[in-house]
Amino acid sequence: MNDIDPGASRIAYGSGESGGSRVRLDAPSFAADPHRAYEDMRRHGPLVPVELASGVPATLVIGYQVAVQLLNDEHHFPADSRRWEKNVSSDCPLLPMLGYRQNALRTAGAEHERYRRTIFAALETVNLHKMHDSVARAAESLINSFCERGTADLRMDYAYPLTFRVLSELMGFPEGAAAEAYQGMAAMLEGVGAEEGQQRFVEALIGVVRQKQVEPGDDLTSELLRHPDKLDLMEMVNQSALLFSMGTEPTCNLILNALLLLMTDDQYGGEVLSGAMTTRDAIDAVLFEDPPLANWCVSYPKQPQLVRDVWLPADEPVVISLAACNNDPAVSGDRKGNRSHLAWGAGPHTCPAQSLALTIASQCIDVLLDALPDIRPQKPVRQLDWRPGQFHRALASLPVRFPACPPMRLA
Repeated sequence: MNDIDPGASRIAYGSGESGGSRVRLDAPSFAADPHRAYEDMRRHGPLVPVELASGVPATLVIGYQVAVQLLNDEHHFPADSRRWEKNVSSDCPLLPMLGYRQNALRTAGAEHERYRRTIFAALETVNLHKMHDSVARAAESLINSFCERGTADLRMDYAYPLTFRVLSELMGFPEGAAAEAYQGMAAMLEGVGAEEGQQRFVEALIGVVRQKQVEPGDDLTSELLRHPDKLDLMEMVNQSALLFSMGTEPTCNLILNALLLLMTDDQYGGEVLSGAMTTRDAIDAVLFEDPPLANWCVSYPKQPQLVRDVWLPADEPVVISLAACNNDPAVSGDRKGNRSHLAWGAGPHTCPAQSLALTIASQCIDVLLDALPDIRPQKPVRQLDWRPGQFHRALASLPVRFPACPPMRLA
């Protein structure tokens, strides 16, 4: 797959020879209907020339088998972006999202292994049964805040505050610092005010880490500090940032995308309510069709790589379209009980917090549907707005209606 043969007659994607213009992944039209864009891309094969932003070329992988190969080949496709950064302007809006970080996501080799080791050790201390109860209490409290109205926006009234509250508690973040960190992270994901967002994000976390160095607690940030590898201040900030950012925004979007499916698809909604299908089955369907991180797992070839008769340039981002790969016609089949999707990634950078995310999402969905079984969207799916961004699949809002009811009695 990776043999270099300069004399071979191969297509350099994005060249005039390929005849392919680059799709802009930050365009509003892409956010509105990415699945149509993926279908149009398939005429190019599994590797598609795209722009992540104006003047920022990349290759989008939309073939499942190719994605699995690349995700398991860290030697030729490392996640370390430092060489790419030298070729982009300092004001590139993607640097806050794709720039090098001292964390388990943006490093390779021994450095990556060290950071991943600390992440795993911290996550192993989480009591999932206790987490289950914590999510249920937060969910019931939030539902009580809007159940008498008969209407709600499930993003701002439920999924966002729930994931924010649960992750802030897990990380040991004070409310003010957590709010600053979340707002900064959202700006980075959407690419709007990304540089300022990054600054807010980092400054908030520096304050938290310094506080935990003096007063450690029973939380993930303190567990990272206790690890024998002894992370320094900025390593701590970067690991904490990774856990918080990947735990809040993608989990919130997973919850919303799953609720949308359950409210609009008679098969899934009916079978989950009847008990014929589990909430986990519905979540897996969303992880196949509309994963919250639709385009992610970015790598940077250290030298030109030949993949499926296409030359991938050195030091240019290769982005895995988890959504497109999951829906690759070449691997279609019965998905019931099937968890072969790539929503968690694959290879050495596979998401280490799957159980945590699934616990939060499943319990959040179950409590809502138990309390409000007749909940429905206020508008057709085609009229819902999706937030801009190259990497996520995120609803801007999810307005719903339901028969008003009295608040639940909290334990």
